[in-house]
Amino acid sequence: MLEVRGLTKLFSGIPAVDNVSFTAPPGEVTGYLGPNGSGKSTTVKMITGLIEPTQGHIFWRDADIRREPVAFKSVFGYVPEEPYLYPHLTGAEYLELTGELRLIPRQRLVAKIEAFLRQFGLWEDRYTAIASYSKGMKQKILLAAALLHDPELIILDEPFSGLDVNSALVLRRLIQSLAESGKTILFSSHELETVERVCSRVVILYKGKVVANDSVASLRGLMALPSLEAIFTQLALRQDPDEMAASLIEAMKK
Repeated sequence: MLEVRGLTKLFSGIPAVDNVSFTAPPGEVTGYLGPNGSGKSTTVKMITGLIEPTQGHIFWRDADIRREPVAFKSVFGYVPEEPYLYPHLTGAEYLELTGELRLIPRQRLVAKIEAFLRQFGLWEDRYTAIASYSKGMKQKILLAAALLHDPELIILDEPFSGLDVNSALVLRRLIQSLAESGKTILFSSHELETVERVCSRVVILYKGKVVANDSVASLRGLMALPSLEAIFTQLALRQDPDEMAASLIEAMKK
């Protein structure tokens, strides 16, 4: 189980993440939601070790990850919001590099890379430089790299970015299957419809603070609202979308 306890990150004294606590149990998909600037990506970057928290602790299987950071990094796969890739490498070369860093034996690595590239429809482009890949193709390489070593914890930050409809449907089912196999999945996304379909529970942030932490079904019942979108609008947007749209139309006509 992944546990975040009292996590805080200050930038120039201003909290981007403010005393955030939640758990992500194995066998479930935990949705991590919030409007832009709410602290989602900052939280994810602290969990993955890209930035240090100002306060608080992160635990994996009851052990503080700062005690054995290398061991922790070996058990998770991470798809970042932005596709940070080496553009001069081909798709196959990037996966080879990732697999070698993960110490996957050569014979297994070759078989894994072929399987991922074929299933993601990238086999014909395996020797093409990533610089010429579309955004969706780059996203598939990131997904393959994150799953290559069969991680126990999978952290997804906007994983559907750039994917076509068919690939998005496959990824949605893949996320569900990974959870059913016992993986721990933290899924940060703006895709509320997808989150509602695949997540067992959701954590909603607003201005760096947790404003909801429960199953979607429980939140619907407690708030007497029909959908996750309605819950998110009330808790995290705090503005009426209809009024905002009307105001923007009015501004256009001035």
